[in-house]
Formats: sequence, structure tokens, C-alpha cells
Amino acid sequence: MAASLLVWVATYGQSYIMSWVGQTVLFSMRRELFMHLQRLSFNFYDRMEAGRIMSRMTGDVNALNDFLTSGIVSTASDLFVLVGIVLLMFALNWKLALATMIVGPIIGLVTHLYRTRSRNLYREVRWQNSMVTAYLAENISGVRAVQAFSREDLNQDRFDGVNRENLRRLIRATTFSAGFGPIITFISTVATVLVVWFGGMLVLNDEMTLGSLWAFLAYVGRFFEPISDLSARYNSMQAAMAGGERVYALMDTPVAVQDREDAYQLGEISGSVKFNDVVFEYVPDRPVLRGISLEATPGEVIALVGHTGAGKSSIINILLRFYDIKDGSITIDGHDIRAVTMASLRRQVGLVLQEPFLFSGTIRDNIRYGKLEANDDEVMAAARAVNLHDFIVGLPLGYDTEVNERGASLSQGQKQLISFARALIADPRILILDEATASVDTATEKLIQYGLDTLMRGRTSFVIAHRLSTIKAASQILVMRQGLIIERGTHDELLTQEGYYYNLYRMQFREGGANDDHAPVDAPSSVSLPHA
Repeated sequence: MAASLLVWVATYGQSYIMSWVGQTVLFSMRRELFMHLQRLSFNFYDRMEAGRIMSRMTGDVNALNDFLTSGIVSTASDLFVLVGIVLLMFALNWKLALATMIVGPIIGLVTHLYRTRSRNLYREVRWQNSMVTAYLAENISGVRAVQAFSREDLNQDRFDGVNRENLRRLIRATTFSAGFGPIITFISTVATVLVVWFGGMLVLNDEMTLGSLWAFLAYVGRFFEPISDLSARYNSMQAAMAGGERVYALMDTPVAVQDREDAYQLGEISGSVKFNDVVFEYVPDRPVLRGISLEATPGEVIALVGHTGAGKSSIINILLRFYDIKDGSITIDGHDIRAVTMASLRRQVGLVLQEPFLFSGTIRDNIRYGKLEANDDEVMAAARAVNLHDFIVGLPLGYDTEVNERGASLSQGQKQLISFARALIADPRILILDEATASVDTATEKLIQYGLDTLMRGRTSFVIAHRLSTIKAASQILVMRQGLIIERGTHDELLTQEGYYYNLYRMQFREGGANDDHAPVDAPSSVSLPHA
């Protein structure tokens, strides 16, 4: 009874410890992976779909679960038993032991051949699984567009194709790997027959007793048991190794944009920004900004105008150092942005995007997202400044109202107002409005225009222009085309020049009629362009 209890305690302890160790390793791996993903540069996310990243974060990490929690112990136990049996076999009869070991190189060769091919097949399985996850994530994110265009059946067919290919590759991998166990069994049978024949010869020659032969045969059977166990776990081990390779490949992805070793903190600034002959490219030898030079003094409003692909958003991306420039320099109050830490740089810059991103949580949490220490008075003051407070207090839970993922329960205008309040509460010295009113209707824009004026007052502001009401009062309007600034000046000065901006304004005035203040200013390709 005591022995049974002791065995139970030992078995339970082993299972608990290994589960704890395995889950702790997985916890640390997920944590390190998430931390690394948070720091990877934008050029990584430009080429990697979110679904494929999620597949590595979940599927590939989970593929290691069984191996880490039980596979390691079982493998170590089998190897320990194998070594012990080999020693006993040599102690009993070294000649028969050597005869048994002849199959060792054969097993090693077969294992190597199977491992190489099986690992490649399971790599394909993990890759295809990531494609399934990516397609699923994309369709869930775009479910409104899917249903609006009645794409359900077509998307189902495409998903079935991706999923079927995943099944095909998985079956191919498991079918191939399943042949490993029977081959090991066949080799062990041949080895046993060899031992019986050779042992019988030794008995006939009086070099060994029949009892010793029977004992040795028992050890031979035990010798192949751990090998058979290892072969039975072969599939899961190869799947785990393939998943582990993908996880560590992601963790080894270099961070393209990072702080220099001697980077220093950027202190309080006044907001002076200078671009000096800046060249930038997303793809080598294909510059999207070519020799950009501009200067903004504290408190100025710089408007960027140009058609899609002109380079407006690229200026914003490199100012925040989401990407590094190829040539030239960007300075803030005389500090090269590559010489300061990215965290201190981005604390000085507020960003409002055309498509506001809200996180799951309360409205209060979303407003103080960039300043967690903000108290309720600061949160409400920021909301009042953008005319959002009355809407919030009209909700049943007020500032504690839960926001669904991406703010799905709110209108586009309401989400945009929250993003304005979020930028305001961080109190940045430099403000970036990336077509921030493009998705807001005219009535909503009138509500927030006063808040925007308050937000920009005393701050250096870069505005990617969409509506003339945003840029008419700008200190400078920079007109961009094909990565170059082709015109610059105030609204009135550019109209006087009768160039690209003038033609654009006239065309939009005709399209917008008397209400041209709300006409879009993105330049369509049909606008006649003066020579740069």
C-alpha cells in the first residue's frame, strides 16, 4: 500500500513539475515573442499579414506544448533506459551486444533520412496553416465588406481551397512520417532474429548457457521498447520542431529601426522641425521622397497636398521614425531624430489617423491611452475641448462605456472625436493630422473644428490635407508630386502663382460649388500638372 502511494506521489509530482516547466517555458516564449513583435519596424508589417503572425504566436507555439510538457520527459526517460539496457547487455555478453548494436547505424541512417524529409513536410504544414489563419483573420476583419458585396459563397469556396490544401499537406506529412515506426519495428525484428541465430551458435559452442541467452533476449526486447516509443512520438516531435523553427525565426527577425547605443532622451522641445535634403525609399533604389527640404517653426501649421502616392504619408512616417531615411537629416529643435531615443521622440508627437483605431476597453481608457497617469478631470477636459463630453455623458455608463473591438459600436465621427481627445490629453509639442477629418461628415466637422483649432494652437502641426477648411489658414502649404515638393506657400500665394495648386483649387471649386470649404483636395490624376 505504501509503495503504491509512493508511486502515485512520484508520478503526480513528475507530471506536475513537467507541466509547470513546459507551461512556464511557453509563457516566457509568448511574452518574448509579443515584446519582439511590439518593437519590430513597420517594414516587417508591410510584408507580413496579421493572420500569419497570429499563427506563429498561437499555432506554432502551441505545437511545442505537448513536446515541452511530456515529450521531453518521455524522451529523456527512454534514452536513460536505453543506455542502461545497453550496459547490461554488454555485461551479460559483449559479443551478442555488438551483434545487436549492428542495427544502430541502420536506425541512425533511417532516422536521418526520415527526419530531413519529415521536417520539410511539417514546415510546409505550418506555413499552410498560417495561410488558413491569415485568410480567416482577413475575412473576419472585413466581414462588413464581405456581406455588403455578397461574397460569402465565393469566400467560402476560396477558404475551402486553402483549407483543403492544408489538409492535403498534413496528410502527406503524417503519411510519410507514419512509415518510420513500421521500419523501426522491422529492423528490431531482424535484429532479434540475428541475436537468436548468433546466440544459438554460442550456446552450441558452449560459449553461453541457454539461460543467459533467454535473459539476453529479454534485454533485446527491452532495448527496442524505448526506440519504438521514440518512433511513436516521431510525428509530434517533427511538428514541434517545425513550429519551433518558425517561432525562433520570427524572434530572430532583426529590428530595422532601433535606438543607437549612444541615443539620449529628447527633453522638452519648442517644436521646431527641419528636413534637410531627405531621401527615403521603402524598396531599395525606388525613392518615394527625393531631396525633401522643409522647415517648420514652433506653432506653424504645415499642410501637405498631393495625389495618392505623392509622398505625404511618407513624410509623417519618417518624422515619427517608423522608418529610417536613406540620406539627409531630420531635426527637432536641432536634435537629429536618429540620435535620440524613439520613445522620447514619440512622446513629443501626437498622431491622429484618418481611420482611428480604438482598443477594447472603456472610452476613458481609450482617451488616456497615451497618458495612463491622466486623471478623470484631464480626461473630461480633453473630451470637452473636442466637443465630445456631452455625447459621452449621454451614454448610460458615461466614460465607463465599453468600446467594442476597433470601436465597432461607435460611429466613424465618434471614433474620430475620441482619437482627437486621445491626442490632446498627451499634450504633444508636434501634432500630425493624417487626413484626420476625411472620414467625418460636414456636421461633425463643424463640431470638432473649434477643438482642432484649440489642439493645434501653440503646437507645430503637420496636416495631410483633405478639406480646404483645414488648409486655408495653414502657415505653409507644401504641394507634392512624385516625391518632390513642387510648390510651397500660403493659400493666397499659391493661388496667385496659378500653378498646380491653383488648377486643383479651381477644379474642386467647380465640383464643390459654393461650399468649396468642404471639397477634397487630394489631386486626381486627371488634373493638368505644370512642369516641375
